Amino acid sequence: MPAMRVGALVFASLLSFKLSTCRSPGEAGKGPGQEAESAELVELSGVDTGSLRAREKREWSSAVGELLAPCADQPVSVAQCVKESRPCKACLPAANFLVKQVQKGRTRSQIEAAYKKRFSPSEVKQISLDGSPEKGAANAKVTLVEWADFECPFCARTSPVLDELVERYSTQVRLVFKNYPLSIHKHAEQAARAGAAAHRQGKFWAMHHALFERTDKKVKLEQEALEDAAKEIGLDLKRFKEDLASEPVADIVGKDRKQADALGLEGTPLLYINGRHFDLDHFDVSEDLENWLKLEIELVTGKPPVPAPKKAPPAVASGAPAPKGSSAPNPLPPAPKKAPEGTEKRE
Repeated sequence: MPAMRVGALVFASLLSFKLSTCRSPGEAGKGPGQEAESAELVELSGVDTGSLRAREKREWSSAVGELLAPCADQPVSVAQCVKESRPCKACLPAANFLVKQVQKGRTRSQIEAAYKKRFSPSEVKQISLDGSPEKGAANAKVTLVEWADFECPFCARTSPVLDELVERYSTQVRLVFKNYPLSIHKHAEQAARAGAAAHRQGKFWAMHHALFERTDKKVKLEQEALEDAAKEIGLDLKRFKEDLASEPVADIVGKDRKQADALGLEGTPLLYINGRHFDLDHFDVSEDLENWLKLEIELVTGKPPVPAPKKAPPAVASGAPAPKGSSAPNPLPPAPKKAPEGTEKRE
């Protein structure tokens, strides 16, 4: 086969592969169904498996019958935990979680890896939040930590998704931002320092949005662009420029990077929810993130999540023009349907 034709086929196959990260995909496990041919079918109250095909039902039955319950003090299978109503409130959600994993066509090794990330007690990491910019309720029971690079296009696309979710669950979720400027991005380090400098003037989130807006529009985050952003959000420009070049601000960025390195960061964005890695190799921002947050709220509070009421548009006097830039009420938008296509790889 001519070399050009081989190259075209390889290129086409790469285009059709849906990336969840920019790293090389891991080794594939056994295919669906190869480990569950003889699994005894399981029925659990509160778990709807009616949409599963016969093969999928066997795979799910095998998984819930073999994987240990999420609570360390209940050394039984997920299935036994649910059947016996063991005192582990995560067991039923775990069984339903496994239904969705099977429906997605995951291999057994992929299912086990995702299950461990979501439910294993050993997966929870301690993350220091001191001094990092945050928004949402200060006393929120659920904390979402993001490491991001202001020149990373995937981070720019993820940012509005996180904003919407924090706004939707503003009394139950807080978002904490940390920097990880990648070496592959020429201006990322300086942009990270710009965010830290703006934080010193109490305007981090305004700078955060201004920088990502520029990245989304493919504007290079050079010194002039950073200063323009500082003027746009009303910073004291002299103080901003001094902080931008200061050692304390550089140290803030370095501290964030060191923390992410200790967690094994391999690309941005890196997301942790109450100390658990929302791994983009296993989970999708648009399909899984809100469900993860809602379950976490319920597990830690014992109550179902309560979305914030939709914000009413500002009142407009009769005969007065509508607010600039709007022609109709703008309620809180639904969760985005399309997820970012991947993560930016570190080097």
